[in-house]
Amino acid sequence: MSSNFEANNNNGEKQLVCVTGAGGFIGSWVVKELLIRGYHVRGTARDPADSKNAHLLELEGADQRLSLCRADVLDAASLRAAFSGCHGVFHVASPVSNDPDLVPVAVEGTRNVINAAADMGVRRVVFTSSYGAVHMNPSRSPDAVLDETCWSDYEFCRQTDNLYCCAKMMAEMTATEEAAKRGLELAVVVPSMTMGPMLQQTLNFSSNHVARYLMGTKKSYPNAVAAYVDVRDVARAHVLVYERPDARGRYLCIGTVLHRAELLRMLRDLFPQYPATAKCEDDGKPMAKPYKFSNQRLKDLGLEFTPLRKSLHEAVLCMQQKSHLPLIYPVPKHHVEFTVFRQKLESYLNSRALKSDDTFHSLDRPGQQCNTWATREGPSGKPL
Repeated sequence: MSSNFEANNNNGEKQLVCVTGAGGFIGSWVVKELLIRGYHVRGTARDPADSKNAHLLELEGADQRLSLCRADVLDAASLRAAFSGCHGVFHVASPVSNDPDLVPVAVEGTRNVINAAADMGVRRVVFTSSYGAVHMNPSRSPDAVLDETCWSDYEFCRQTDNLYCCAKMMAEMTATEEAAKRGLELAVVVPSMTMGPMLQQTLNFSSNHVARYLMGTKKSYPNAVAAYVDVRDVARAHVLVYERPDARGRYLCIGTVLHRAELLRMLRDLFPQYPATAKCEDDGKPMAKPYKFSNQRLKDLGLEFTPLRKSLHEAVLCMQQKSHLPLIYPVPKHHVEFTVFRQKLESYLNSRALKSDDTFHSLDRPGQQCNTWATREGPSGKPL
């Protein structure tokens, strides 16, 4: 395999790769990106016939180069069957949960994936880790740059019930250790809070996060900063590190870091018609400051990051289209101005007992005068 090898093997044939958790938010976009690049893709799901995976079969190229198979990360035999004949594996499957049982499941599932890949002669594995495995460390200096060398503090995560972070830390460490033992090439993509449009119908964690803020069902937001990245950038990162034979270890996939207040301002600016959350939990206290980070390793591979504003805009449009958000249309500015003008005019006329139908109908027929004051100017200072 070479850096410009892409979807072809040494015989000029298209490669077959496997994606675990193919129907999820990130997994779906990884499948889409692989199909765009010409790969044959085998996606795993607990139930391939479940309607929540139907969107995968509608992707361009899916009819010719995508198959779905039943597999469970806790069932090593099902994984070996899924990986049979594959050149590479993308281990994306991972629930977002704080369930205490998630930690041992994540560790055992990852161990099974790595060993099944090695058993079936797979050369290369890309593992999807999480920002939760990197940034949760209260001892890190505010001036430190968050990069691939950083790890979350396991005990801090456990004591604060951030068990998802514990699970991703332990799973990533397990993947690294097992891959080294079995001689597999391993690259790890570490995405932050992932935003953008969904391919799947079901609402994922981060999209639900945006929807709740936009609808104001979350009554306040924390005085905190977070890192964000577009889901399409995450998918491209997976394929980029797979196609580079020298790509090893961690690749921090972060597009931007900003305060939650900035995220909410962006949402209100993009969609002012929604009752977005506006109150901070810690009103009156100093605002938490964004920290520095480095995504240089992925930039060096050619990845260009999508602006968060674009990610949020397209995420909301997608949720509207899939009926996860009600359609609330913005009121045009000129309509608001005209409504205010009409209310003032009605008040003026009422005070003088001028209430004939002709008076009010003339407001809807530009050019017909009802009295000197009313027709002098309209809502924007223009003659009616």
